[in-house]
Amino acid sequence: MPKTPVPATSVDSPDAPVVFEAEFIEGLRHIFEHSIAFNQVLGLKIASITPQRVVAHIAMKPELVGHYSFNRIHGGVISAGLDAMGGLAVMAAIGARHMDEAPLQRLHRFAKLGTIDLRVDYLRPGIGEHFELRAEVMRLGSRVASTRMEFLGADGKLLSTGAAAYIVA
Repeated sequence: MPKTPVPATSVDSPDAPVVFEAEFIEGLRHIFEHSIAFNQVLGLKIASITPQRVVAHIAMKPELVGHYSFNRIHGGVISAGLDAMGGLAVMAAIGARHMDEAPLQRLHRFAKLGTIDLRVDYLRPGIGEHFELRAEVMRLGSRVASTRMEFLGADGKLLSTGAAAYIVA
């Protein structure tokens, strides 16, 4: 991840440019990839973070197989990955909304974040060596955020979709 600010656009005001500080991006990366041990089990690695969209990758490994005959990824891995990405998208949106605060102060806002509803639609079998996960916030309210997520194969085909609601306060 670059150590320079990342230009983006605010969720609340599409015309107002938002620049995430490297300290904020690294803080999100640390929370997501290191502090949440289950994300380590899944092998989730952040590719990009903006207020509008977050992207991550999962590399297939034997521990993630759900159907041994086809080497298909377990549906629980897909569900957990989409849920994690929805949460990360909410963190980025909250971070953009509170740019007037110091990066570490914004990172502390995530203490009460939690999933309150999750829906996953499995569209195609998850067979492959690498997968991409994407998420975006549809609405960020004062108490609840709504997200939309995608789970894609290495070829870019949509394998699963998700929608979730998160408590933010």
